[in-house]
Amino acid sequence: MKTLTVCILTILVPWFTAAQTLTVHKTDQTSLSIPLSQIDSITFSHESEPCPPAVSYEGRIYTTVLAGTQCWLRENLDVGSMIPGSQDQSDNGTMEKYCYNDSAANCDAYGGLYQWDEVMQYDTVQGARGICPPGWHLPRLAELQTLSATVGENGNALKAVGQGTGGGAGTNTSGFSALLCGHRTYLGSFDFFGADLFLWSSTQMGPTDAQILSLVSNSPGISLNNYYKTNGFSVRCLQD
Repeated sequence: MKTLTVCILTILVPWFTAAQTLTVHKTDQTSLSIPLSQIDSITFSHESEPCPPAVSYEGRIYTTVLAGTQCWLRENLDVGSMIPGSQDQSDNGTMEKYCYNDSAANCDAYGGLYQWDEVMQYDTVQGARGICPPGWHLPRLAELQTLSATVGENGNALKAVGQGTGGGAGTNTSGFSALLCGHRTYLGSFDFFGADLFLWSSTQMGPTDAQILSLVSNSPGISLNNYYKTNGFSVRCLQD
């Protein structure tokens, strides 16, 4: 005899007779039919929540968004101790961040800005956790490409309403709620607040560059390029 465990979201219980079979429709779109006479018992269990509504990390609550099959933090990450934009972040055992114009209020509202090595916590493996919460990681380039494809390469669907102008005005149909918070340049200055957003990936392009996803205020496009690792860009974490 067999015991069958079925993981389900909804249970529809028909009236069975001993001669009938139980048909289970599986998540891979195949099905399995088993004569009831061969089953001693059936145990039903529910799947765990695929994308939790919120995550608590380093004293802050982050909400989440399901974009296609990907579960993302809905806000830019804001962890670490603020240092001046004129300094490089360093491998000193302390997470460090930049805040636009060296203002802590900008980190509160828009998240921190990070150099790539700090984001990765001095690892170089694609998909590393880096500074993300446990169970989350820094997106690979391929995962950013998936995000772009999910919204039909339409950056406006990723931008929060009120972000961008004209043909680049955000609609936020994805719920991703991207904010055009500018960045810290590799020269140590801050620039382009309200005009662009750069999100790091964990995919590097040689010793000096890494891949990013970028949005700009006046266009619906999504760009996937590589930039100097010494720039200070934003971070969105992706669930493992």
